[in-house]
Amino acid sequence: MGPQKILVVDDSPTERFFLADLLAKRGYAVVTAESGAEALLKIRSERPSLVVMDVVMPGASGFQVTRLMSRDPETQSIPVILCTSKCAETDRIWGLRQGARGYLTKPIDAEELLAKIADLVH
Repeated sequence: MGPQKILVVDDSPTERFFLADLLAKRGYAVVTAESGAEALLKIRSERPSLVVMDVVMPGASGFQVTRLMSRDPETQSIPVILCTSKCAETDRIWGLRQGARGYLTKPIDAEELLAKIADLVH
């Protein structure tokens, strides 16, 4: 079996590069998307093991994409970690209610993210 595939979704090219580079250096196969709509297409075509997703993006937010994934039998088993600048406790609770399995605030702590991924993909 090949490396675990992770989809990184963020509208910021800097954040996308940082996360993709971090994960690739740890041996993960990385696919990226820059919007919620593109993420939904890539989730279907790429079948990632896990999704690391921003919340605030043009079009569909990370909350909306996570909710759609959690309600779809084809994608509900794919864990989502939301990585966002939205640091209010109400946002974290809302994100987890949408189906996210993790909620990290930016700037992302690389070790915390890698530990959370390791917990969710086996």
